[in-house]
Amino acid sequence: MDKVFAQAGDATWIEVAPGNRRRVLIHTPELMQVEFGFDAGAVGALHSHPHVQVSYVAEGSFEVTIDGVTQVVGTGGSFIVASGLVHGVKALEPGRLVDVFTPMRADFL
Repeated sequence: MDKVFAQAGDATWIEVAPGNRRRVLIHTPELMQVEFGFDAGAVGALHSHPHVQVSYVAEGSFEVTIDGVTQVVGTGGSFIVASGLVHGVKALEPGRLVDVFTPMRADFL
């Protein structure tokens, strides 16, 4: 059986890029939840992947670009990235994103 509970201290942060870190919170083959932490000015570089992604801004404010469209999304806001779309973020202040991917991102394990 897949893990069905996760506690705050279970996952460890890994540095992705300067000022940008992530930790995989919980996953099954079909679904994955990942927390990203950003320092002010840090960038989640433009990229694409075959996974569908929904992101929740847990803290902070981000300039979010999806398929060439940019919007500022702040604490409590969300955005969805369809499979294959080019997307990225820039932290306008220190912040955290909680991303959910389907299927899971094997490359994050």
